[in-house]
Amino acid sequence: MTVRGPADAVAVDTGPQTEAPAVAFGGSSRPPKLVVTDLVKEFRSKKRETVLAIDHVNLEVADQEFVCLVGSSGCGKSTLLNIIAGLDVPTSGTVEIDHEPIVGPGPDRGMVFQTYSLYPWRTVAENIAFGLECMHLRKAQRAERVRELLGIVGLTKFADHTPDQLSGGMRQRVAIARALAPEPDVLLLDEPFGALDAQTRRAMQDFLLTVWRRTQSTVVFVTHDIPEAIYLGSRVVVLAPHPGRVIADIEVPFGAGHDSGITRDPRFLDLRDEIEDLLGSV
Repeated sequence: MTVRGPADAVAVDTGPQTEAPAVAFGGSSRPPKLVVTDLVKEFRSKKRETVLAIDHVNLEVADQEFVCLVGSSGCGKSTLLNIIAGLDVPTSGTVEIDHEPIVGPGPDRGMVFQTYSLYPWRTVAENIAFGLECMHLRKAQRAERVRELLGIVGLTKFADHTPDQLSGGMRQRVAIARALAPEPDVLLLDEPFGALDAQTRRAMQDFLLTVWRRTQSTVVFVTHDIPEAIYLGSRVVVLAPHPGRVIADIEVPFGAGHDSGITRDPRFLDLRDEIEDLLGSV
């Protein structure tokens, strides 16, 4: 495994300025899709004191890469994700996708939250179609895209169900499908499996990896669960709290085709222990 500290955490070798060659999922030789530069976020407390939440964070995520942000409470990982999503603004610094600055929410980013953020009065199919309606696609185009996504997330038989008729895992599948419907360049997930039981959580992790391979999306996944970050990510970016800052950028030594057996691999266990030590030392 390769561990890079904060000084070189954003280094991505793009090679000569020509069309990038195809590489396996998780490969860092792809050109950067998402670039975060010197990001700072300050809040004003109730006592009107300035609180530094994020301190000069730098991050690059390559096209089609799956990167996990891991850290304890207060490290700013959700705040960082909200800024990337355009739901919050930085105090200073920049966020760019394909060299274009982010100035607000947009269809190039899909967001999945920890809570079940579905419209309770809409069916599964109607929830998935919501973003497509906002894009003013024709009804036939929406229906075709919804059918495709229902198949991808395995919910074709539940198209006419409402969220209250679904399990927690199924609701998050709908949320992921809704985020993917506009075909975003980057999929952002903020601890989407945190409220699920252990068995459902593992099933959803495998489901997400399958969706990632099929859609070839760029994924940024926030979690406080270290084994989850290692299992899902091609890279794990470790953030320390108070203020939030990058303390390590780690390449995970497993290919995209891995199965659940890697959790017993000595390299997996060593990496888990190393990240725990990093977080325990700050």
